[in-house]
Amino acid sequence: MSDRALIVFLKYPESGAVKTRLIPLLGAETAAGLYRALCEEVLRTTVPRPGEYERLVFFSPPGAAEAVRAWLPGVRLLPQSGGDLGARMAAAFARAFGRGAERAAIVGTDSPAVSRETVAGALDALDEADVVVGPSEDGGYYLLALRQPRPELFDGMAWSTPAVLEATLARAGEAGLRVRQIARLRDVDLPGDLRAEWPRVRRLLEARPELRQQIEERLARAPGGR
Repeated sequence: MSDRALIVFLKYPESGAVKTRLIPLLGAETAAGLYRALCEEVLRTTVPRPGEYERLVFFSPPGAAEAVRAWLPGVRLLPQSGGDLGARMAAAFARAFGRGAERAAIVGTDSPAVSRETVAGALDALDEADVVVGPSEDGGYYLLALRQPRPELFDGMAWSTPAVLEATLARAGEAGLRVRQIARLRDVDLPGDLRAEWPRVRRLLEARPELRQQIEERLARAPGGR
């Protein structure tokens, strides 16, 4: 086990269960296809260099283990624990630190701009901080890095709201933790996000021309177009 760890959270891309806020625009199947592509992109761009960090991919739901392993052969996979998102994140950090990590970061798969350099930079920033946060445009965060388990940053949080980042920073301040924020990125959760990130998303869909065309057509037909 490396003394540096990256935790990646993802879901099995089942139609109707992922990217639900994009379903009215894209339809369930196309939204699931987009989510699959975003997951694969984040997994591609966060592969560490030798000795840089260990990557642990935590999936949900636990019952999808066989399907996830078939989808992502060769990837180190661990099931997410039960409870809300905060409980699952806290448990994943505890697992990483329990395996010997001395600093760990967590990312989701909603921001196609996340990369190995993003993760390595956040872990390095822990030299002078207790918490490193990558804020997202929607008021949440796409990355959180810690030097030790901090369950108080996750317990009882109102997830998927614009107050997540602010509340996290407030809790860190109350605990006397030194916080550093890194570059702000955009998660692709809403139609506006997809339009804003479309040049980047379009490039990662080059190997999926049918899916790319479906999304382009739906964006063009939607109010405001692309």
